Amino acid sequence: MKIPFFNIQKINNKYITNIKNSFDKVLGSGFCIGGPIVEKFENNFAKYVSSKYCAGLSSGLDALILSLKALNIKKGDEVIVPANTYIATWLAVTHVGAKIVPVEPLIDTYNINPNEVINKITKRTKAIIMVHLYGNVCDINKILFIAKKYNLYTIEDAAQAHGLYYLNKKIGSHSDIVAWSFYPTKNLGAIGDAGAVTSNKKKLIDKIKKLRNYGFQNKYTNQYIGSNSRLDPIQAYILDIKLKDLDKNNDIRRKIAANYINKIKNKNIILPSVKNNDTVWHLFVIRTNKRNKLQKYLASNGIETIIHYLKPPHLQPIYKELFKTKRFKITELIHDSCLSLPCNPALSEKEQSYIINVINKFN
Repeated sequence: MKIPFFNIQKINNKYITNIKNSFDKVLGSGFCIGGPIVEKFENNFAKYVSSKYCAGLSSGLDALILSLKALNIKKGDEVIVPANTYIATWLAVTHVGAKIVPVEPLIDTYNINPNEVINKITKRTKAIIMVHLYGNVCDINKILFIAKKYNLYTIEDAAQAHGLYYLNKKIGSHSDIVAWSFYPTKNLGAIGDAGAVTSNKKKLIDKIKKLRNYGFQNKYTNQYIGSNSRLDPIQAYILDIKLKDLDKNNDIRRKIAANYINKIKNKNIILPSVKNNDTVWHLFVIRTNKRNKLQKYLASNGIETIIHYLKPPHLQPIYKELFKTKRFKITELIHDSCLSLPCNPALSEKEQSYIINVINKFN
């Protein structure tokens, strides 16, 4: 049996008619950039995540960068970020010229440790970015409490967390700004690059809408140093269609994860820690000190796996010199032992059983 990590063709085939229709809809609207199709998705997505406002953008990285710019984060400022995250979180801080201040994760959730955040705050600290890594919610209220105490901004990197709940409310407006990615493999995925930000603060969203469009106040007046970071209406149309199925697809992911957790029985493998059913399982990440051997073994049995992520940001060439005297032992432990199993709505029960049986025979 051959099992791909993510069967994008199978997932998109369900929407193939709508995807093809998107071109006619956009051309027929008379708006090849912006317009009512983008606005419709922005309104629907804001409503879905219980937020007042949404601004569609061209990517998740742009969502993070423009969020920082909207909060006037600049050179000389410090931004607290998770040490354990995808590098985009760090790149956004670098793009605005601010200093990256990494904080280790909790080993059970892989998300930023709120108890360590306080120790990193200085007079230059302006914001905290929290990441809901792998679709697992971080402790938002603890971070918000710290931010309020020290008068700091908060940003949520929700690139892997579409439809995620925190204390019975969908994430999307707990922080000053929430940044989203709609990369094709996300829980809510476009057929190309796309992103958005949501917030209950109209002034921030209004500023981001100007920043995404060259900083225009109006057509011939530039208020800010902006960029071309607009959400394509074709992507907006497709995302709006897929949004209707997001909760259902997240439930499928939850069932797959529960199946793995209940049936994988192997002393070599550390399964994800589950404290509630809020996780949306963008990734199902196991850990093992035999990772390379396990990955090769699974590949030999036709099961594709991916390492998320092979190197943490502080060991990447662009940041290695900046952090050459600092170690982040928990982050490195996670990156040295993690392995992601297939976990997406296209995965059949037969494929799940096969993966479980193969893993349980590994030694």
